[in-house]
Amino acid sequence: MALISKKKIIYPIGAGLRRYLTHYGREVDIPIHYHELLRYTNSIALYDSKEQDTYWETVFYDQSDREEIHQNVKKIYALLKAGGDLSVMEHLYIDRIDLCVFGNTQPFRVRMVNRINDNFDYFYIKNADASRVYGLELEDLLSPNRISYLVHQNTLIEEHIAGIPGEKFMRLHMSDPNLNPIRLAKEFVKFNERCFVRLLGDMHSSNFVIDVTPDFEETHYRIRAIDFDQQCYESKKSIYLPQYFKENNALIQLGMDVITPESMRQYQREERALIATRVKSSHLELEDILQTMENDQLAPQSHVDQLKNELAKHYQTKDFLKCSSMGEILRKSLSLVSR
Repeated sequence: MALISKKKIIYPIGAGLRRYLTHYGREVDIPIHYHELLRYTNSIALYDSKEQDTYWETVFYDQSDREEIHQNVKKIYALLKAGGDLSVMEHLYIDRIDLCVFGNTQPFRVRMVNRINDNFDYFYIKNADASRVYGLELEDLLSPNRISYLVHQNTLIEEHIAGIPGEKFMRLHMSDPNLNPIRLAKEFVKFNERCFVRLLGDMHSSNFVIDVTPDFEETHYRIRAIDFDQQCYESKKSIYLPQYFKENNALIQLGMDVITPESMRQYQREERALIATRVKSSHLELEDILQTMENDQLAPQSHVDQLKNELAKHYQTKDFLKCSSMGEILRKSLSLVSR
């Protein structure tokens, strides 16, 4: 069982990471920052359609501030979705702004609605944490998923990642007669492998979503991480393996029921081959981000020392013991895949 004993340390964005973000167009000037959204005057608990507490609060602003705040937040949405083209804002309005008081970075979630067709979208405004930014960038480079995010000073802007929350999927959809158990179990094996290779931790059922795509013959599944705070932070190898979280037991048991050990090893090899291909295709960006990570503090030194020893034992190579930072451990992990 994977256990995280203490709340994660928040690391600010350093000069090296800032240069990387600027060079690759992730650092942009935005009209409103996270701390300005904290000027709300009131809030109420947000409940879902079944009257269950979502642990988000809808916040309200003074009339004198609200129009300016909403206008600036819409400009951020235009930057995130349309490269700053303000014409996309013409038919949009902000339905509500929610605050998650339990999150590490206490993010704001903005619900944007198109008044013509009532179509809606979400995006997030957060305190920037270097670990999360590294996680987002590595997700964009090494996973089958593209990620849209922007940074300015200490504010992080993220797009919404659509899908059924893992906890909800396991609770409500596992008995669906249209479920394809082998495809779902295969995707969990591949997701488990992706997280382990790129050292993304804490992937229990509340931190990923399942994207379901019906096809003309079969249903396809994609498991996508939505929380990147634990990128290269934890000291225990098991934290980087979703298979060790009790919250994921329904998916774990499904895999044990429908996948043979031989098939599982095949899926693991397939995913490592795909990661190796992404490493080669994103060589310049990946080399830049790894060099930056190697010179950045992403975890206490005790975490680095324990993780490199556990991975040296897991892979049966002493090369990990030479690592002195989380960035170096990640480089070694990726080099094993590339071989």
